Amino acid sequence: MPRVLILGGTGDARRLAGLLVNSYDVVSSLAGRVRSPLLPPGDVRIGGFGGVAGLAAYLDGFDAVVDATHPFASQMSSHAAAACSVAGVPLVVLQRPGWEAVPGDHWVRVPTVADVVPVLSWRRVFLTTGARGLDAFAECDQWFLIRVVDPPSAVLPPHSSVLLARGPFTYEDEVALLRSHRIDVIVTKDSGGHATYPKLAAARSLGLPVVMVDRPPLPVGVATVGSPGAAEGWLRQNL
Repeated sequence: MPRVLILGGTGDARRLAGLLVNSYDVVSSLAGRVRSPLLPPGDVRIGGFGGVAGLAAYLDGFDAVVDATHPFASQMSSHAAAACSVAGVPLVVLQRPGWEAVPGDHWVRVPTVADVVPVLSWRRVFLTTGARGLDAFAECDQWFLIRVVDPPSAVLPPHSSVLLARGPFTYEDEVALLRSHRIDVIVTKDSGGHATYPKLAAARSLGLPVVMVDRPPLPVGVATVGSPGAAEGWLRQNL
């Protein structure tokens, strides 16, 4: 069977592994940043590769790579593109579509997490940008409700509370959460997908603004698909 490396611990990566496991020799690689990750079917490795050179060496014997990392894992995507080029292994990026504002949404888009701070004019912030990059808010005076999967190690804002939770979340629960904490604004990344979208629907219904961090650009020239099924089709056509 063709040997395929799937990069990423995302839900789409797990779904893709489930689609491929009976027809391909699948190895899923997880970064190891989450303490108790949800494991996909097939073989799993956890940890880094040692940069581009380490990943290129690891690819010996693989027929293709699917980069199904988080849309904001830009360094891993850059390393994957460079390593596949060195190793001569086909690469496809599986990245779900980003979110689009609809009537009733009040979004402020910013290019990076660091660019959030200058636009924060609200007092009570629901921060859902993940554990990385929290240092950017360490000197903010606002009160933050910070939702993450694992306890963060970063320096936190002086007025904050950490909520440990893993999606998917429901619309009803998100509305209740925003109301109970008297949230004025949501700050999030444009991750896309359904699991964490309910917070945006809840913000819309409550008339709350959202500060949306845009995705970093993908490496130039790589093939991209938008769903696990499309990634499986790409592999069928290219292997």
